[in-house]
Amino acid sequence: MALPNEMMLPVMESFYTLQGEGFHQGRAAYFIRLGGCDVGCVWCDVKDSWDASQHPKYTVAEIVSKAMEEAGISINKSLKTKPLVVVTGGEPLLHKLDELTQQLQSAGFETNIETSGSSPLSGKWNWICLSPKKFKAPLPEVVAVANELKVVVFNKHDFEWAETYAQQVPSNCKLYLQPEWDKKQNVVPLIIEYIKKNPQWELSLQLHKYVDIP
Repeated sequence: MALPNEMMLPVMESFYTLQGEGFHQGRAAYFIRLGGCDVGCVWCDVKDSWDASQHPKYTVAEIVSKAMEEAGISINKSLKTKPLVVVTGGEPLLHKLDELTQQLQSAGFETNIETSGSSPLSGKWNWICLSPKKFKAPLPEVVAVANELKVVVFNKHDFEWAETYAQQVPSNCKLYLQPEWDKKQNVVPLIIEYIKKNPQWELSLQLHKYVDIP
């Protein structure tokens, strides 16, 4: 039972799998998907996450304890590579995440967030993946600290839009173009040709969907 002032967060789901996208693609990763989103992407594949009230709340201690158990961190602390935890949503920055990231890092996790950047930044992160959406623009404070810019490409007009944020992120930020899943047959060839002409970008594919894992 949570104490009166204990931080609680709505969790839609959590699971241990492989990261299928972006810079950390292929790495073992424990995902924490928080409920709640005010961005409303029409092509979102986790629309069930939007309403935070539909998902059970857990204390930060409970969330971290489950992550440690499922990722086997208690027996892997001798490993040189820290276990990766990815906090996603929904839009995770709708919640204050300082306590969550503090406890995750104290437990030995490397903390990674996937966010649209549309809400104020909170938490202490080893890696910030910014995936801006046209439906609600990212805040400059998040754009300024992004380690990774991952733009979902729905149509050819998204390339120009992606470049506007590529000019705003730090110079060492990794740049990725990712096809919207239902449009991949048409969009992937466009992305390939674009990257060949603009090699600062790289291709991100949702490999977890190809190999049928969470």
